[in-house]
Amino acid sequence: MFCEISQQGLVRFSGEDAQMFLHNQLSCDVAALTNGRSTYGAYCTPKGRMLASFLLWRSEQGFFMQLPSSLREPIQKQLSKFILRSKVKAADASGDWTVIGVAGKDATALAQRAVGQAPQNVHDVTNTPDAMVIRLPGDRYEIVAARDKAPRILESLATGAEKSDPEHWDWLDIRAGIPTILPETQEQFVPQMVNLDLIGGVSLTKGCYPGQEIVARMHYRGTLKQRMVLANISGTDRPQPADKLYSPDFGEQACGTIVNAVRSPEGGYDVLAVIQITSAEKGDVRWKSPDGPALRFLRLPYEVTSNQ
Repeated sequence: MFCEISQQGLVRFSGEDAQMFLHNQLSCDVAALTNGRSTYGAYCTPKGRMLASFLLWRSEQGFFMQLPSSLREPIQKQLSKFILRSKVKAADASGDWTVIGVAGKDATALAQRAVGQAPQNVHDVTNTPDAMVIRLPGDRYEIVAARDKAPRILESLATGAEKSDPEHWDWLDIRAGIPTILPETQEQFVPQMVNLDLIGGVSLTKGCYPGQEIVARMHYRGTLKQRMVLANISGTDRPQPADKLYSPDFGEQACGTIVNAVRSPEGGYDVLAVIQITSAEKGDVRWKSPDGPALRFLRLPYEVTSNQ
């Protein structure tokens, strides 16, 4: 399948101080991000609560941060407050590029045919005259195409893949265990709660950044009590980000929160949810109320342990 990922915005950071500036602001190891590599990451408050999650990559044109369109402007403005005298420019790049997702067992061949080449390793980035191509977990690629070149690339993809709704890409992110912070869930989670440390979005060896002390303490003192799980909720009512979850061991008090939810092709809604580890282990978790619809837990594509 392929689709235009229209729900995402782009911020480009350029200038000779861009790498160090981002390294000092974000949870991921930007100093180690070489040209042609990407990473997940978070931007946090001083209390370690996430304001945004993102995909960040480096190319010859600078650093690109991809995050939900609803957060692009406020996060760009917030980061820009700290540029001060640094030689960094943060610009909205959303209008310059069309982001296209390609997924499936033939995704590599399709991406290569559409733009000429595609990276083989997860999180590698290939630069072509017309696009930047990023390999993501789960047999997926993002083709970030120059706006005027996108129609030709989309036409090429259409001859070998089925066009899908952008929401299908959100579902693939959910199945891959990749969280997306939205306005409804800002400042609710520390990065480890949404497994960002398990997908390479948290560095425990870099220097200070907003929230670093809280993130490090949670890791080294083993105080993490909640983790993100993958689950399905049957029915036609759509769960919403920030909806509360309940379990018998917490009674009327919520034991968890919906992070993301998308209709599943297999029925109901697949969700990513941050849940008390003890409640998840017992398996009886309900949506919206203690006697609401039950969550059916699914397996994430990476291992999750409570003490990581």
